[in-house]
Amino acid sequence: MVVDSRSSKQSLFQRMPGSIKLLMALAMILAAGLIPLENWPAHGLLIGIIYIGLSIAGVTTGYLLRRLALFLPLLLVFGLSAPAVRSDGAAWSWTISLWLRCTVSFLAGLWLIHVLPFRELLITLRRWRCPAVLIAMLGFMYRYTFILWDELHRLQNARAARDFGSGPWWRTWSTNSQMIGLLLLRAMERAERTHRAMLARGWDGSIRFLEFDE
Repeated sequence: MVVDSRSSKQSLFQRMPGSIKLLMALAMILAAGLIPLENWPAHGLLIGIIYIGLSIAGVTTGYLLRRLALFLPLLLVFGLSAPAVRSDGAAWSWTISLWLRCTVSFLAGLWLIHVLPFRELLITLRRWRCPAVLIAMLGFMYRYTFILWDELHRLQNARAARDFGSGPWWRTWSTNSQMIGLLLLRAMERAERTHRAMLARGWDGSIRFLEFDE
């Protein structure tokens, strides 16, 4: 898996126990949520600390900028919803606070997936007595995300074979909407087949691991 291949790199953080890494990421997110906007330099300090952690974990600046280029526009649009409704200063304070806290949380999550393999995350959550259904949902979500991604590529290739990758923009939007709906239907059908197959094999709702070493 792509995420596990990145988290398998050996560095200072990769050699730490999974519980410590998860606690560090949660502590950063909690600190970002508790620090008031008036202490905005503290948010900048958190971002700087996480950036150093990302550098130690082997994350390049180019990779980080590409991920932020996907995340920040969505955050910008979502944050501007409050000033669009209310024009007072409190709305802008809420927006800026949201931007800072979400950026810190995003960077902390990005750091976590680069230092903690997903399987080790599931084992850590199980040791923390998290509900078995939550661990199972996370495990299946991670596994079948790649299957749905391959299904999306097949749909895109089929569309390109029919229109040769060209056409007016309105037709492209219409085709993409239909493709998303078709992907949703195929995902539901695959989930139903998988569920029946697992029940036939004695699935009891919990994921079992062969080993529990850190």
